[in-house]
Amino acid sequence: MVVAGNEGVDPWWPEFGAPADLAVIEEVPLAERGLPASTHALLRHAAQTWPSRPAVSLLPSGEKWDRPVVWTFADLCGRVNQVANVLTRLGVGRRDAVAILAPNNGLVLAALLAAQTVGIAAPLNPGLAHDQIVGLLRLSGARVLVTAGPELDPEVWATAVRLAAGAGLRAVLAVRPDGATGIPPALDGPVPALDGPVAGTGAAARVAYLDELMAAEPADTLTAPDRPRPGDIASYFHTGGTTGSPKLAAHTHANEVVNAWQIAVGVRLADDVAALAGLPLFHVNAVVLTCLAPLYRGQHVVWAGPLGYRDPSLYRVFWKIVERYRVAAMSAVPTVYSVLAACPVDADISTLVLPVVGAAPLPEEIRRGFADRTGGLQLCEGYGLTEATCASARNLPGHLRPGTVGQRLPYQRIRAVRIEADGTWTDLPAGETGALVIAGPNVFPGYLRPGSDEPGSDPVPDPEPEPAGRIADGWLDTGDLGSVGPDGFVRLVGRAKDLIIRGGHNIDPTSIEDVLLRHPDVTAAAAVGRPDAHSGEVPVAYVAVRAGATVAAQDLLEWAAARIPERAAVPKVVHLVDSIPMTLVGKTFKVPLREDAARRAAGAALEEAGLAEAAATLTVHTEGGGPVLTVTEPADERSAARVSAELGRFATAWRFRPATRAVGPTTVTGG
Repeated sequence: MVVAGNEGVDPWWPEFGAPADLAVIEEVPLAERGLPASTHALLRHAAQTWPSRPAVSLLPSGEKWDRPVVWTFADLCGRVNQVANVLTRLGVGRRDAVAILAPNNGLVLAALLAAQTVGIAAPLNPGLAHDQIVGLLRLSGARVLVTAGPELDPEVWATAVRLAAGAGLRAVLAVRPDGATGIPPALDGPVPALDGPVAGTGAAARVAYLDELMAAEPADTLTAPDRPRPGDIASYFHTGGTTGSPKLAAHTHANEVVNAWQIAVGVRLADDVAALAGLPLFHVNAVVLTCLAPLYRGQHVVWAGPLGYRDPSLYRVFWKIVERYRVAAMSAVPTVYSVLAACPVDADISTLVLPVVGAAPLPEEIRRGFADRTGGLQLCEGYGLTEATCASARNLPGHLRPGTVGQRLPYQRIRAVRIEADGTWTDLPAGETGALVIAGPNVFPGYLRPGSDEPGSDPVPDPEPEPAGRIADGWLDTGDLGSVGPDGFVRLVGRAKDLIIRGGHNIDPTSIEDVLLRHPDVTAAAAVGRPDAHSGEVPVAYVAVRAGATVAAQDLLEWAAARIPERAAVPKVVHLVDSIPMTLVGKTFKVPLREDAARRAAGAALEEAGLAEAAATLTVHTEGGGPVLTVTEPADERSAARVSAELGRFATAWRFRPATRAVGPTTVTGG
């Protein structure tokens, strides 16, 4: 094992402080860098190199920001070993998934790394719909669930109880709040022995507190008969589902170990500073960027409570946290920095030098507002996606190129291509916008698809499941649009699925959103395509405004029309809403907005045609990435034919529902 250091001669740490260093780094083959074989090998290296150095400080909440639970690297490794041994005792093997459904927590972090050590970690977003969680759980094949106990998160525990009753689980391991050793047991039935059903379900799944099971396991060794290899599957991460239903993306140990190194090699922080983690552990950024990458350099990470950046109380003391823990680096989405831009700085934040932003386009107003608030601190944009493990491009401190996401990371390749009608790819000239494709050791093996019907069959990664996420000759179609400049800097335009195509003309929704966000009363904006009988679709905007604002939708429409340079991109209508739907990691969730736009367009067409009764039965759901209209079939053939004629004018898919079924319409709160 190579010992990490800061000397350029160390194969782990070549010089990477300027864009020109990239070519020099790649003169050495990646295989010669001697990276660890697995995430556990990386953790073990950190524990052996810095056993007594603080690894994680776990904040119980934003309100208890000054009462951390601190684990050293030796502590972290020991707890991971103990959880791994518990899982081994439960029969978890190399090809078995362990589902994790919980807010951020020390033992949740340990469980995720432990699941990778003896099997496969499958972290799930508790905010998904119950049916989605069940579907992902069954697809993963997990029979063991690590979840928040009732003391940590009652709502998540209630979800776990429902899962135990019908998702095929055999064991449910509950996690208490960090530092809550004195809390009396809240679970019914025997604890810690796995010999009692989950309270209130009568299901076959057994329950125990994870920490009590760990007490019987050794911390200095693993009882599993084998160790993970680079090509073994480490994780199943579900995609965000921002354009449809989430999918499970498989990551190998090599994917995560290499990508963590690609991130760490460009970050050199002092030993006495920390990184701040506030994104949820079901997100690749939290696991790879703020967990695995710091292991390479023995970096202290402060975990900002169970809710992380979603905890409102965190922002009242955010700058105090930066001062208290000497936070030097953090990674967040634009919405987090938008909130911070409104928080007065009431502490010494001079240690903060690397605020990384990604996961969504960065509006110029947020960039400028954060810099103004922090005395000139510049946000460092990066780019990545679950299908490429985590990170693929980033600006380097001292070499920021605003408006770009920086250059590719070492040993990766990024191209902009035109996807031809026959599906082939044609390289585009430097600076020209096209579909971004990525190749490198971080590209995932594929999405998970169900195994065969044979007993004991495992789900397997599918290397070519659909156009977005397609892998061809080692190149991944990211589903993103952008350009690669002559100097290698990557500029993002947006998601291919987010493009509004008006009469064959492509409209970038960010060109609309950025203009609306410049209005002083607007707090959030999202543009989507509304089905249109003439143009296929036309742009419409959904806008949230600050409390007490009196601005009208027509005012915002006129504001946009005066400032959007492309006439076709001016929205047909602005809808004022209470809030813009967001995922739990702060990405705009446009699916319900597209559904609402489709419902409004189809409903208006039916009403104008004198088919108000049919319009009242109209519902919309998303299928295959796009909205599908459903309307109750009229009893008489003439009315049915008229409905068919009206809905047939749209390019949007639609279908009849038998007259015996009635369902309420899909709506977005607001006007």
